[in-house]
Amino acid sequence: MSKYSRDEILSWINAGESLAGKDLSGVDLSYETLKGVDFSNADLSGAHLQNANLEGANFSGANLKETFLFGSNLYKAKLDDANLEEANLQDTNLDNASLKKANMYHVALLGSSIENADLREANLSRARLKRASLKGSKLDGCNLEQSHLVRSNLASTSFVNANLKNATLTNAIVDNADFTGSNMEDVIGL
Repeated sequence: MSKYSRDEILSWINAGESLAGKDLSGVDLSYETLKGVDFSNADLSGAHLQNANLEGANFSGANLKETFLFGSNLYKAKLDDANLEEANLQDTNLDNASLKKANMYHVALLGSSIENADLREANLSRARLKRASLKGSKLDGCNLEQSHLVRSNLASTSFVNANLKNATLTNAIVDNADFTGSNMEDVIGL
């Protein structure tokens, strides 16, 4: 649990200070406007950022394990190499975000918009992506083993050399999706 109070953290943000590398585990910054804040390499495990405006924020290398980001705006956010294991990002906007090599094991992205995002080489094994829109995104080299993509929009999405073993794509929209070189062993619904 972070030793910093919500008010202390918000005063730093309002002063334009970086929160890079800070222990912010368990903090509640829900409903706050945190546009462009630098959270790189910070520990936000177990934090609550529900409905926060995090547009353009930098979470590169941050620990977001089990973080509650339900309904947040992460448009153009940078989450490269971030740990989002077991995080809840349901109904979140991740359009144009960068999540290269992010660990998103068993993440909840149900109903989220992840259009034109870069998720190359991310770990999305067992991810819950039901009704998510990944239209035009890059998932090249991703691990999507046992992911749940039922009724997702995967139109024009690139899955080159991705692992979709045992993934469920029932009723997913796959128009113009590129699965070149992907492991499609035991995929359900295609």
